Amino acid sequence: MKLAIDVMGGDNAPQAILEGCLQALEQSPSLFLYACGEENAIRSFLSGRRYDTSRLEIVPASEVIYNEEHPVEAVRKKKDSSAVVALTLVKDGKAQGAVSAGSTGAWLAGSTFIVRRIAGIQRPALAPLLPTLDGRQTLLIDCGANVDCRPQYLAQFAVMGSAYMERVVGVQNPRVGLLNNGAEEGKGNELTKAAYPLLRATGVNFVGNAEARDMLSGQFDVIVCDGFAGNVALKTSEGVGQMLFSLIKRELTRNLRSKLGALLLKPALRNIVKSTDYSSYGGAILLGVNAPVVKGHGSSNAKAFSVAILQTAYMVKQDVVGTIRTAMEERKAQEEAVSATE
Repeated sequence: MKLAIDVMGGDNAPQAILEGCLQALEQSPSLFLYACGEENAIRSFLSGRRYDTSRLEIVPASEVIYNEEHPVEAVRKKKDSSAVVALTLVKDGKAQGAVSAGSTGAWLAGSTFIVRRIAGIQRPALAPLLPTLDGRQTLLIDCGANVDCRPQYLAQFAVMGSAYMERVVGVQNPRVGLLNNGAEEGKGNELTKAAYPLLRATGVNFVGNAEARDMLSGQFDVIVCDGFAGNVALKTSEGVGQMLFSLIKRELTRNLRSKLGALLLKPALRNIVKSTDYSSYGGAILLGVNAPVVKGHGSSNAKAFSVAILQTAYMVKQDVVGTIRTAMEERKAQEEAVSATE
């Protein structure tokens, strides 16, 4: 299995990215990686490191796309950037998937323009896995790729998200919820009201509206929403989590008495931190393009990036793209059959 890696993308590139590559190679004997980036920087890091040189190939790329650049313009102008080179390897069939921790906008634009959409998919969607109260995971789709959506986009998000959770995470008959401001069917704005019956008609296990407070409760395996609402929900949950950890730390270190109590709580607190550690969940998946493409967190350390690589490899193994493609073909056939009877 061959994957293309944007070595120069991310806050900790190229060191953490390359270290993550070596960790992934060690964990997956069948994996082969194309390391796309500045050749001298890559060789300098790898010099003296012990790894299977037959399973990692350096692909020189002289340019880097930075976060402050306009995504579409950067992809079009910087043809020799590490991100574009990695995605081109996928387009040319040399790699089966790609991973980056660099500019989210450029990675989304490049994936759409270069790898291109699955036939029938109107908009690819970005979907991270989030921890839930019951120790499982839920997929939030979309979290920022499509700020403005049409109802039919959300229906396709439901199909893609359900396919991912079933094929990759192993959830049987995933429960799909529509992010909304109330649980009742008639709640919401024009978009969610119009999307509700479309999700019900997709054939996925649509269980109704999901209020934001229930997003991480474990009641849903897939949360469907437009990219604006999803990004706000994601960033809010991150902020609340950071605030709670800061408050707990402040109170547990306030005085000697609380510090003694903290010693007793330390094992439990360590478990909580471990269960919410982003580095254990890989990256956000871009569903709807013709190959597995994953966007790692911008501040990914080596562990987080290695998990994102292995996540991408598992998507290839489980043929997630093929599953989505088949689902879209079946939906199209059903719609044509209904139209023929009208």
